[in-house]
Amino acid sequence: MSAYGAIAAPANAAPLPILDFQLPSPELKLVTYPVHGSDAPEELIKYLYEVFKAELEGGRTYPQEGPLTYEAFVSYFFGSTTIVGIVQPSDHEIKEDLEGARAGRKWEECVGGCYYIKPNYPGRSSHNAGFLVPPVVRGQKLGLNLGRSYLVYGPKLGYRGSVFNLVYKNNVASLAIWDQLGFTRVGIIPGAGRLKTGPNGTEEYVDAVVVFKSFV
Repeated sequence: MSAYGAIAAPANAAPLPILDFQLPSPELKLVTYPVHGSDAPEELIKYLYEVFKAELEGGRTYPQEGPLTYEAFVSYFFGSTTIVGIVQPSDHEIKEDLEGARAGRKWEECVGGCYYIKPNYPGRSSHNAGFLVPPVVRGQKLGLNLGRSYLVYGPKLGYRGSVFNLVYKNNVASLAIWDQLGFTRVGIIPGAGRLKTGPNGTEEYVDAVVVFKSFV
């Protein structure tokens, strides 16, 4: 829940489309599936919960310290609109649901990442998203292509722009993605995060970058 209390997300007028993006490897593509609420398969959510717990334990990217309960994760990541990316062979037919896209594989073998789209502030300034890419599949431009899909889904959900107000300066890969997708670095918050980025994982205060992009 936001510091402003529960914030209602805008309702999309039509079902969001399934999108696909060619990955650097010509044999692979990323297909993005919109999920509303907690309608994703429970086994998938549990896998992503474990990925997120490890991310919080790393203490380098998200502000939460953890531990986070499963129920809290579902509310946080699947409480509004969630986009799940599945890696598929380029020559395979795009399936209409996550189980079909999974094609009998383990989730850890095919999930390329996910992100939520929900308000960051109350109604007059509501725009935000949060991204998660499992470490085992990083380095394949999955985050970049999830970001590309966000530029399609965000406007379709009625958002006029997007602001990420805590992109820590140590998160070089994330900043590079938003730079490439045309976001503007509009400000710096000095010492915004107490992160485990010091020697041997010790904590230190790290600046955060505020990035913004208009959708209109």
